[in-house]
Amino acid sequence: MLARMSARPRCSVFIATSLDGFIARADGGLDWLALVEAPGEDYGYGAFVSSVDALVMGHNTYATALAFDAWPYGGKRVIVLSRDATPSRHGEEHTAEAPVALCARLAAEGVEHVYVDGGATIRRFLDAGLIDDLTISLVPIVLGTGIPLFGGIGEHRLTLIETRGFPSGLVQVRYRTRAA
Repeated sequence: MLARMSARPRCSVFIATSLDGFIARADGGLDWLALVEAPGEDYGYGAFVSSVDALVMGHNTYATALAFDAWPYGGKRVIVLSRDATPSRHGEEHTAEAPVALCARLAAEGVEHVYVDGGATIRRFLDAGLIDDLTISLVPIVLGTGIPLFGGIGEHRLTLIETRGFPSGLVQVRYRTRAA
């Protein structure tokens, strides 16, 4: 794994999974996330998003976000990893750059903190040694099948930063990668 260098932005993950490690149903459905919705509780997501300069996501995550009633990333720079020349709807950029090259470019542009989202994108960045920290919110449900957060990647050892439980049953764990 690569050691974290100051020549690249800090790359962070903030994502919810089922207890069995799925980030969505097999059809991409996220309805199960409603199990832990509570008035006035965002589980730290607002503070996290306000700390990032840019978001990097894969094409499937982008398609999911486009289907929301409102664009959830207003005011944030969004970069979509895609080989397709998809038209931008909200000022987002589309690129086919590899994660290392993209991080080098973002660093040169002054980006300091990147939110990495989407299962395949997270796996690519993690395998490239680019993820510095992960916040994983475990929703109290076993889906049995779906789109996995991890799988098909190499071994990555993590260091626990914090664990926090919420009245909704959600448990949030924060890790730092050993490379960070």
